[in-house]
Amino acid sequence: MTDTSTLARGGADTSAPSRRGRKRARGSGLPPKAVPYVLLLPGFLVIAVLLLYPMYQMVEMSFHKVGLRQIKAVNPAPADFIGVDNYESVLSSPLFWSSLRNTVVFALVTVALTLLLGTLVGLLLNKLGPKMSTFVVVGIMAAWATPPTAQAIVWKWLFDSDAGVANWMLNLLPDGLSRLLFGHSDWSGQPWFNDTSTLYFVLIVAVVWASFPFIAVSVLAGLKSIPSELYEAAKMDGSGAVTTFRRITFPLLKPVFSVLVVLSIIWDFKVFTQLYLLAGGTTNRDAFNLSLWSYAEAFGGSSPKLGLGAAIAVVLTVILLLITLVYVRQIVKTEDDIR
Repeated sequence: MTDTSTLARGGADTSAPSRRGRKRARGSGLPPKAVPYVLLLPGFLVIAVLLLYPMYQMVEMSFHKVGLRQIKAVNPAPADFIGVDNYESVLSSPLFWSSLRNTVVFALVTVALTLLLGTLVGLLLNKLGPKMSTFVVVGIMAAWATPPTAQAIVWKWLFDSDAGVANWMLNLLPDGLSRLLFGHSDWSGQPWFNDTSTLYFVLIVAVVWASFPFIAVSVLAGLKSIPSELYEAAKMDGSGAVTTFRRITFPLLKPVFSVLVVLSIIWDFKVFTQLYLLAGGTTNRDAFNLSLWSYAEAFGGSSPKLGLGAAIAVVLTVILLLITLVYVRQIVKTEDDIR
């Protein structure tokens, strides 16, 4: 009961507000530990709908025999469960090893060239003035923003055997220099897309051209965060450009490079659109990578094998996950050793 003498002297009843405050605290919502999970829930739901559920369907399909009868709109036939037969067919096929070789070699070369070129351009952008740097960034990001289909069409025209700019420019070289570098001097009618090696050469050029701007801008953003005092001190100590990069720039940008390597590996391992268009479809089976082989089995020909195509896609996903996990684990271990 409230003390009436206190109220009479003009005192305030503090018990009621405190009870109301406690009620508001109890009714304010979730426990503090649950708040981050609630905030992450919308993003997780989007990922589950757009990524996890399709991945589950792909894995489930890989254990079934799925063809035209199973995907037709009217009265589809049930898919036959065949266990790991699709995976046995994938691993025992000669196309698996050739496709895996093409995938790995292409990814290694492309990732290395993309990181090297992107880092050099990023260092150059850091040396330019604000206006020129902005101008160059806008120019190179136009290449990165170009859709893969448009990229492939442009490069296929540039390396066209009859009207391509590449053959025309190579014919401008002196005959002696052309023979010394390439073994022949006449480039008229050179078919770049018939042979697997030259096809992948054009593919590497196209993918590096479209990928290095993202690396360059990411490196530039990392360079802007490095204190200029470190470079001034290195310059006073007589450190050269290579030593400064090795001792200052690279160690401080290691987290940036780690993320860029992982992203580049994922992107280059699953290149499909450019290869499909440059190769002219799925006729050249020697040029298959795992993505193109998966598409050819799932949708190519008169009798598509969606289960087999899904199994190839699952194998590619597992390979990517293993590479990413090993690389990330090595990064974490290195950082722990440094600490």
